[in-house]
Amino acid sequence: MNDVIQDLSELRLSYQKGELYETSVDENPHHQFLNWFNAALDAQLHEPYAMSLATANAQGRPHVRTVLLRGATELGYDFYSNYDSQKGLDLIANPYAELLFYWPELERQIRVSGKVEKISLEESTQYYHKRPRESQIAAHISTPQSGVIASREELQTRFEHLQKSVVEKLELAKPEFWGGYRVVPDYYEFWQGRPNRLHDRLSYEKIADSWTLQRLMP
Repeated sequence: MNDVIQDLSELRLSYQKGELYETSVDENPHHQFLNWFNAALDAQLHEPYAMSLATANAQGRPHVRTVLLRGATELGYDFYSNYDSQKGLDLIANPYAELLFYWPELERQIRVSGKVEKISLEESTQYYHKRPRESQIAAHISTPQSGVIASREELQTRFEHLQKSVVEKLELAKPEFWGGYRVVPDYYEFWQGRPNRLHDRLSYEKIADSWTLQRLMP
């Protein structure tokens, strides 16, 4: 096995697919998000609703992982998780997060950051019951999420045991330790790749209940 990584200094692409100007974007950053998100859906990209979620604990140590966007409105951007997970513990200590959507096929990315709040019990329960039965079962047995488990076999055994025990139940109750979070944005950044690394970057920052649009250096 070759344990020497190849020289990465010459690996690069020239971005050619788009441009981004202040005169072409919506004055409302959520509407601009939807414009780009719908373009990603129309392009039939693989999971365009997948997003990186960055949190940090009380000591400032960052954690990042990929989660799925499950709601996008003027109120904020929703995802679901185990409240006892690393992300849940981080958000108790430091209730701020940042999302990153990256669509390389379109040479675009969007950053969304802001304060995080739990969504209502009603909304969480409603979404839980929309999930496939197997995903509902997984939410029950995968706790504490990120906790250590002895083996894959033990995880599979837990799943199969619960699956058999609830086979006659028409509906599973949502676990108390599972539900939704909402990132309430106060900052957006839209990035469009351009040739010669002169990328377009436009930011929206919320100041006194209104959005300020600025161009950033690449």
